[in-house]
Amino acid sequence: AQQQRNLDNIVSQHPRINGGKRSKKETCAGSDLEVKNTSPMSEQDSGILDVEDEEEDEEVPGAQELVDFSPVYRCLHIYSVLGARETFENYYRKQRRKQARLVLQPPSNMHETLDGYRKYFNQIVGFFVVEDHILHTTQGLVNRAYIDELWEMALSKTIAALRTHSSYCSDPSLVLDLKNLIVLFADTLQGYGFPVNQLFDMLLEIQDQYSETLLKKWSGVFRNILDSDNYSPIPVTNEEVYKKIVGQFPFQDAELEKQPFPKKFPFSEFVPKVYNQIKEFIYACLKFSEDLHLSSTEVDDMIRKSTNLLLTRTLSNCLQNVIKRKNVGLTELVQIIINTTHLEKSCKFLEEFITNITNVLPETVHTTKLYGTTTFKDARHAAEEEIYTNLNQKIDQFLQLADYDWMALEPGSRASDYLVDLIGFLRSTFAVFTHLPGDVDAHSTMSGKVAQTACMSACKHLSTSLMQLLLEAEVRQLTLGALQQFNLDVEECEQFARSGPVPGFQGDTLQLAFIDLRQIMAGEAFGERFAFLLGWGGCVWCVCPWSCSPSLV
Repeated sequence: AQQQRNLDNIVSQHPRINGGKRSKKETCAGSDLEVKNTSPMSEQDSGILDVEDEEEDEEVPGAQELVDFSPVYRCLHIYSVLGARETFENYYRKQRRKQARLVLQPPSNMHETLDGYRKYFNQIVGFFVVEDHILHTTQGLVNRAYIDELWEMALSKTIAALRTHSSYCSDPSLVLDLKNLIVLFADTLQGYGFPVNQLFDMLLEIQDQYSETLLKKWSGVFRNILDSDNYSPIPVTNEEVYKKIVGQFPFQDAELEKQPFPKKFPFSEFVPKVYNQIKEFIYACLKFSEDLHLSSTEVDDMIRKSTNLLLTRTLSNCLQNVIKRKNVGLTELVQIIINTTHLEKSCKFLEEFITNITNVLPETVHTTKLYGTTTFKDARHAAEEEIYTNLNQKIDQFLQLADYDWMALEPGSRASDYLVDLIGFLRSTFAVFTHLPGDVDAHSTMSGKVAQTACMSACKHLSTSLMQLLLEAEVRQLTLGALQQFNLDVEECEQFARSGPVPGFQGDTLQLAFIDLRQIMAGEAFGERFAFLLGWGGCVWCVCPWSCSPSLV
């Protein structure tokens, strides 16, 4: 059976090999010599048929070349002469059933190596090849009903053993080799006339397990790629390197092509690496579908479903883990947003790739669609949320340094040091967004939107946090000097908003983030609003319910 599969490309130049089927000597033995001997006590009368054939073809050795059947033939002849043929038939069948049960008992460590499976299959094939030879070279020692009964038992026990042992296997290469071995096992016995449909049905179950082992393997592959990436745009110094990367990943940018060397791709190295590993996964799925007698539509559906699991579960989890890890910086998060945007665009090329290898058009009814775009959108949104969260956490760290003296008689000459440092951090952070690489139409628009949202989120968070500082329960008295110092800090925030740290805001949109804080600080209205917000009665400039000290305003 193995030789038949391997020699398909030269079958027209050489005679077809009979491996996997009964040899010509076996198939002809039942009819060549039945009428040559008319002796009443000849071997023909005993039910033994001569298996010799004068024609000597160069063939794979048959059962009669590998096994000495003469003891069986002699016993059958002797019992027939003694009139006890039925006794021998019953004895033979009983003993062979016992031997079948021994053959069908798999070793406990069969799942550890392919040789363990091979030895198990060889024993089963050997048993039934022998029985098939006996069936065709004797008259009635065994019959088709007996053979079918044995095969039905063997099939159920074999499938049960394979289900159990294959479940222990975590190596996709071993599962693939096992699948190829099962196919050879099935093709061999099918050549002897045994029904093997249940084996192919079981292979579809093993395919699910194979897919799971592939997903585990590729999870490690993706983790290594993401962990080793520098999250910086890929620099290219010459045309050769540029063409190599474009050959690995479907990317076209007329503006980038016009730029002189050295130049940079907008994405980092993990983009072409991840893309090519997705294609390798698809190839690995395709390998399992070979020789399973599946239609193109079934193969296409199997590949797409497995690829969807790779995208929506394995790759998605790896991306989420990178985004959520503690040491990831804002620059890395911005690069992840750019990378996932390009991977999302590449999904249509993955669709075409699958179509080319399965010849099933994506417009075909019931064709499964790839969910890659959803995976990369979710990762991008997670990265954006992480940017906003990280910015707010950084703002909180600066605010922990705030140390207002609410009883100060005079304000300082400038905004508080912690706030100056905080504004400087925000300016440098949003400069990263402003100077992102990439074409104007795609990346500037995408990164600009993220930058605007991040900037507005940061300003609102800063405004809310300053409000909480002013209104916290521990602040029961305020001097005018303290309020003037706080007002300097608010003005610093408003100046930051007016300076346009991120382009694209219309008018005073960003300044509106501090409008509530400004209203609280507004001149004569401050006292009323401040008391109102806290739900206190009492004087205007003091939040205590009794009269102020003369030293307080």
